[in-house]
Amino acid sequence: MESTRRNFLGAVGAGALTAAAANAAETGSARSGNPKLYVAAVTPCDSKNRFDEGLYRDLMPYFKERNVDGVVVLGTTGEFPSFSVAERKKVAETALKHRSGLRMIVQVGTPNLPETLELLSHAGANGADGALCIPPFYFKNPPVEGLYKYYSQVLEATKLPVYLYHYPGMSAVPISPELLHKLEHYPNLAGIKDSTGNAETYAAFCKEFPKLDMMTGTEGNLPAALAAGMGAISVAANLFPKQVAAVFQAHREGKDVAAAYAKFRETNSVLHVQGVPGGAAQIKFAFTGHGFRESYVRPPQLDLTAEQKALLQPKLSQLAQLG
Repeated sequence: MESTRRNFLGAVGAGALTAAAANAAETGSARSGNPKLYVAAVTPCDSKNRFDEGLYRDLMPYFKERNVDGVVVLGTTGEFPSFSVAERKKVAETALKHRSGLRMIVQVGTPNLPETLELLSHAGANGADGALCIPPFYFKNPPVEGLYKYYSQVLEATKLPVYLYHYPGMSAVPISPELLHKLEHYPNLAGIKDSTGNAETYAAFCKEFPKLDMMTGTEGNLPAALAAGMGAISVAANLFPKQVAAVFQAHREGKDVAAAYAKFRETNSVLHVQGVPGGAAQIKFAFTGHGFRESYVRPPQLDLTAEQKALLQPKLSQLAQLG
């Protein structure tokens, strides 16, 4: 059988890996023939902007019951830059303690290496199955060699599978094929999360790195990801987990995913309301349609206005019916 990074991790002696890392050897494995669906989960806060631990805990069984494979903790939709290191540890601990059988990937990246390594160590010590790591995002256009030195230290500091976070629209620091090739010798380089939404770029990544799990972070590239045996980290799976999971189930059953994907896209359009922005604020309000209490975003993001909520409110009964 063709050797991959996750095969390698699974073959290493138990003494070299934590139990979580050994379990993570199969996390999102493109080559396992069973790509995984992760939710890019929101991080709920109460009206005073305090982390709502109880609501976050309750989201985990909601995702599990709707056939999602795992959760990405503190990604972009999870507002990671708006939380302190201490708060990020608390959020991760809550997700990992109440995981409900879900796989857990924790986004650990910060603009500096010491805090990134601190959060990476914390994630591993608390049972994460993998790490997602955005590049240091203050200095723009850093040399590839500088990013190589940064990520080399990240990969050498853990046995967890590490995904690099390719979202230049936010970080302004892309993950290039050149960088990935320089890092390929690390057995725990798991792949990337590609949140560009660019179909051609994503297809090129999948073709050039077939042994890595090049997970799509946008639903538009979901059919291409599954066709290449790659996983996904989905924002839409916050509110429509059953519908996104159905696309993965069709793939696992060897069926054409087109029908399930079309149904998901139709369902996802329910909350496309003119005058109401998407994103974390919309998701947090719309969760009330699934019976959860409302939660709020942190500045500099803005919550929906009363007028925007009134526009969205009639759609929430439809959301409830979708389950």
